[in-house]
Amino acid sequence: MDTVKKDNNPAYSRTDKSKVNLSEEEWKKALSPEVYYIARQKGTERPGTSKFEKSEEVGTYYCAACGNPLFKSNAKFDSGCGWPSFYEPISKTSIIYTPDTTLGMARTETQCGRCKAHLGHVFEDGPPPTGLRYCINGVVLDFEKAQEAEKKYNDKKGE
Repeated sequence: MDTVKKDNNPAYSRTDKSKVNLSEEEWKKALSPEVYYIARQKGTERPGTSKFEKSEEVGTYYCAACGNPLFKSNAKFDSGCGWPSFYEPISKTSIIYTPDTTLGMARTETQCGRCKAHLGHVFEDGPPPTGLRYCINGVVLDFEKAQEAEKKYNDKKGE
């Protein structure tokens, strides 16, 4: 059973790994306008505006559209680019990579591996051990502190 469920979003689950296939109309109803703009219309939040950019809290980052685990905080670093940055995803299947030639540039777009929400882009100028910089829109991230997750686990174990 999920401990986190987003109101009005039938796709949101931190435990369900099945692919999500909602219509754009269903996504519009399920997501806030800000998340919809980034996740479904491939928008970009203004640099320096994400509450996660400078965060140093320990925990897990999830897709705000579907709840898919994306990044651990120990893979986060301060790249100075204006968006939360990570050097690796939580698993190989958590991210989908697609070519992006918009704005006259050749880049690699990152999308959620479960619902295909636009997350941001990945660049080859990151730190070791991967040399990658996942530059992610904070609007499409949810975060759970490690101690909250541990408490929920222990509470469930004690039931």
